[in-house]
Amino acid sequence: MELNGVKETDVLIVGAGPTGLALAVDLARRGVRTTVAEKADRLFPGSRGKGLQPRTLEVFDDLGVIGDVLASSGPAPVQMIWKDGERQGEHHMFDPVEPTPAAPYAGTPRILPQWRTQEILYERLTGLGGEVSFGSALTSLAQDASGVSAVLSTGTTVRAAYVVAADGGRSTVRAALSIAMTGESVDPSSMLVADVRIPALDRLNWHVFPVDAGVLVLCPLPGTEDFQLAARFPDGERPDLSSDGVRGLIAARTHLDAADVTEVLWASDFRPRAALADRFRDGRIFLAGDAAHVHSPAGGQGLNTSVQDAYNLGWKLGRVLRGGAPAALLDSYEEERRPNAAEMLGLSTRVHRGEQRRGAATQQLGIGYRGGPLSEGAAGALESGDRAPDGPLDGGRLFDAFRGPHFTLIAVGTDAELPPLDASLVHVHRLDACEAYGKGLFLVRPDGYIGWAGDDATGLAGYLTRC
Repeated sequence: MELNGVKETDVLIVGAGPTGLALAVDLARRGVRTTVAEKADRLFPGSRGKGLQPRTLEVFDDLGVIGDVLASSGPAPVQMIWKDGERQGEHHMFDPVEPTPAAPYAGTPRILPQWRTQEILYERLTGLGGEVSFGSALTSLAQDASGVSAVLSTGTTVRAAYVVAADGGRSTVRAALSIAMTGESVDPSSMLVADVRIPALDRLNWHVFPVDAGVLVLCPLPGTEDFQLAARFPDGERPDLSSDGVRGLIAARTHLDAADVTEVLWASDFRPRAALADRFRDGRIFLAGDAAHVHSPAGGQGLNTSVQDAYNLGWKLGRVLRGGAPAALLDSYEEERRPNAAEMLGLSTRVHRGEQRRGAATQQLGIGYRGGPLSEGAAGALESGDRAPDGPLDGGRLFDAFRGPHFTLIAVGTDAELPPLDASLVHVHRLDACEAYGKGLFLVRPDGYIGWAGDDATGLAGYLTRC
């Protein structure tokens, strides 16, 4: 809605990457008016964050995009090691993790180029009636007790109740708020990432070329004819991002000729570091994704952690703006997400340095909020703050019951009486048994974590008044 030349909205999201788009989708399905401002004139064109972990697939299931994600992606291929133009054998990068009824998406990460992930989320957003304002950079913002006023490069002034910075590692919003990033260099060497087409190379493996100058890898990207190229450079050497430079790099470090690279679609460089914003909130403005934490790409944690920032914040903004929850609920965003981001940075750094293999920890299914501000009680096999497992339910599964903006109360193996509950807020299901839960009452938050648990309903009604 525009009034007196000012566009009024509930939430202004700065940045249309995976974080901003996931948040916009979540808010749109909650009926929250959202404006997404993206300084570029189109969605990001590269493959950068290509690995989707099982927990993120569960988030995408809830957001209604899992069908497109699974159809467009593929399991991470086994690596093939090369030397002097000869295959030396396969290398399994990931410790095996098998899917179970409680964790149906467990396994190796799915490979999906970032541009396609964003495309899927964008399609879902527009299907819900949302939109992105491309070519709209943030030029200034100021907040007061009732909201935030932001001016965009188009000349538009946006008045929002809240602003979320999802504008990446060089966040304009974070800089405007003077929020510092604390961290360290993970590797003094520069890295090059590019999307290339090489018809002469098979797409059955993730190809690894270790040479004295630095390792080069080529990963086939499902649903495309492309490979993602990643290469490490000696300390002090800067990558040549031109098409000829990328072709020359491949020719120098592999058995392929420069002419075998038929297209260079996108290229970028970076120096791996790990840094965490000193705070994730300043009044009515929140940081999410790379605006709040930057990291090594090793282990495939960054995009996944960023999407989960959005997923954590989305339901809380929705409850405050549309559900009558107290504004204090928003305090829990930083309290829950900043410790998880800090752990992710440590994990990514250990994987980058070869100190930890990719396995159960990198799948992110063990991430939770035990002891957090919205975690209360324990029952059966679970403690509040734990991820809510999947399981069978009335010919379907629990994830089907969780899908949507509501809370879900699971009563397992108990006929405990319940207090009066708002049926639009809390959906109730009773099960005779579910091994992953054990016996008890379990209140599942809209983001798929156990918020409250108990052997009876004592404290349940009081908990809901906080959310």
